[in-house]
Amino acid sequence: MTKPKTPTVQTFVPETLARPGGHYSHAARVGDLVFTAGQLGIRPDGTHTADLAFEAQVRQALANILAALAAAGAGPADIAKVTAYIVGVENWPRFNAIYAEVMGDIRPARTVVPVPELHYGYLVEIDAIAACGPQEQDLPI
Repeated sequence: MTKPKTPTVQTFVPETLARPGGHYSHAARVGDLVFTAGQLGIRPDGTHTADLAFEAQVRQALANILAALAAAGAGPADIAKVTAYIVGVENWPRFNAIYAEVMGDIRPARTVVPVPELHYGYLVEIDAIAACGPQEQDLPI
């Protein structure tokens, strides 16, 4: 009896995002699933947006999610689940408005978790899980 092949985990640290601040990758792909690390509003050049308004942080964090997914071969329509951690439940309506604007007609399952604080003083951190078709070629790691 042949043992089924274990899926290989591919990790992605795209040049379109700042280098990770810890021992992790921005995205990991296992078969047709892509998992992103939590993304803060850090700009691709590594500068922070923690001193900017909540809205600017949300937009940058969402852009980072989409860039991490793209590096692993997934797009917005492939997103199955999003989790957002926001400082202050009073920020939920503003988060929801920007999220709806960015995502448009795409409505993955979503959880918004109010938290007391985030790293570097950020007000939002977002991660996502996407399901996409098989890769046609090896993507750079």
